[in-house]
Amino acid sequence: MSEPETPDATDTPTVAVFRPDDERLETAATLLTDLGADPVPDPMLAVEATGATPRTDADYVVFTSKTGAELVSEAGWEPGDQTVCSIGPATADALREEGYAVDLVPEEFTSSGLVAALADRVAGARVEVARSDHGSAVLLDGLEDAGAYVHETTLYRLVRPEGSGESAALAADGELDAACFTSSLTVDHFLEAAAERGVRDAALEGLADATVGVIGEPTAETAAERGIDVDIVPDEATFDALARETVAAVRRGRE
Repeated sequence: MSEPETPDATDTPTVAVFRPDDERLETAATLLTDLGADPVPDPMLAVEATGATPRTDADYVVFTSKTGAELVSEAGWEPGDQTVCSIGPATADALREEGYAVDLVPEEFTSSGLVAALADRVAGARVEVARSDHGSAVLLDGLEDAGAYVHETTLYRLVRPEGSGESAALAADGELDAACFTSSLTVDHFLEAAAERGVRDAALEGLADATVGVIGEPTAETAAERGIDVDIVPDEATFDALARETVAAVRRGRE
């Protein structure tokens, strides 16, 4: 079997990635490198734990991130007979690694996918949503519309780390080929970092010439509201799919 060809340096796109400044950022950068891209790891999110745990009287407990799974374990959460729901496989894997059973993962790994999976089950039920302070209203509103009594517990706050914004400077200089936004908050934090550096307008112009990929329609809507044209919204709401489709789109644009 022949060895895979090493991408030519001129075919190596520079791709910004926005993840929390932990192993997720490192893993994302490694994936982009494996795809033949030059990653720009720019940590637009930092986690501040609240120490809270999900309430114990809920019929359903919903988790929307790996971070939430890890924090409730650290805080000593012990579920009773609640139905534990995960927004997607990565969160489900994190919950299982912490020793929790996962009862439901929707076919579509988004807030709307979770609502669709639970809509026929939760009328009159108590549903606990355990997540960050920047969760989408889609999940809460959808569950309430399905007849559930919804309570939200904030497990952690998401803030922008000091020193972030390298990608904004590159975009402003026209040196960014693509950007992978993983949430609405990464969009807002990118623009905040650009504004701090005095390059917000130039960074927006740079993104207009780049390939912009996002996870999920809520992120796409936020980007559009902020004046950012979105090129890629993968059907599968995972960073793996986002990275692969964004890098492929950059290469198609060079053909």
